[in-house]
Amino acid sequence: MMGARFKISVAPAQRGSNDYAVDIQQDRRGQFFELLVPERLRDSLDVNVLQTDKRDRHLLLFVRPAEGKAARFLCGHDEREWFVAAVPGGASTVVQAKEALKPLAIRARQNVLRVPMRLRNRRKNAAFRRQGEWFFVPSSAWGRDYINEKFVLYNEPLRRGAGKPHIVEQLYRVGGEVVYVCPNRPNGLNETQYRKLIQSNPAAGQWGWQALRRNPRVYAMGRIRHPDHATITLPDWHRVVLNTETETDTMRNVAFID
Repeated sequence: MMGARFKISVAPAQRGSNDYAVDIQQDRRGQFFELLVPERLRDSLDVNVLQTDKRDRHLLLFVRPAEGKAARFLCGHDEREWFVAAVPGGASTVVQAKEALKPLAIRARQNVLRVPMRLRNRRKNAAFRRQGEWFFVPSSAWGRDYINEKFVLYNEPLRRGAGKPHIVEQLYRVGGEVVYVCPNRPNGLNETQYRKLIQSNPAAGQWGWQALRRNPRVYAMGRIRHPDHATITLPDWHRVVLNTETETDTMRNVAFID
């Protein structure tokens, strides 16, 4: 109904994964959605489409294993590419899923500004600008940290995990927790986790680590580029807010991110 293909694949036991995954794959005909199911779960997954929005090319997928929690995934098309997003809470419609993916502060701002329902899921309205999983809110809305121009970064990647980065013309970070990141640990380890790993596996010290900050307050200005999205331009400083997908227990079941 929304113009996409869907395939179910069974992973051989030797693949090692004990959990299912919702993914985006590609073949000669283009992209398609794939539900990859380990052999042990092939007859025990309850999979249903709760709702399809044909016009917007989105659907809400419900997956429940015989053991474990049920999960919801928003599957759809955003500008140029298909995507999968794990949805927190108990959404039963596409609109509810989209709202659930917005941080509480974004939803509150929509209400304060009385953004009409028909405009709330556009990529630009009075409350925010959006590009993929990132929301950009005028910093005047919450009060802005002092921005020290000496520490403004230029053409800086903004990324979540191992996803393709959004490139921000001017970016400023403040606060947050120091974490150590490398290709083998793209989501980062805190100080204690990092030292335990190095102690137990000295070779891990050669994995090309970088010290970054997790959950800092982030501000962006200028052009923001991404291969899957149209470039947007922020004329002044905006606070950057990530969607709520990372709050779900089922984030591990999304193989394709952005």
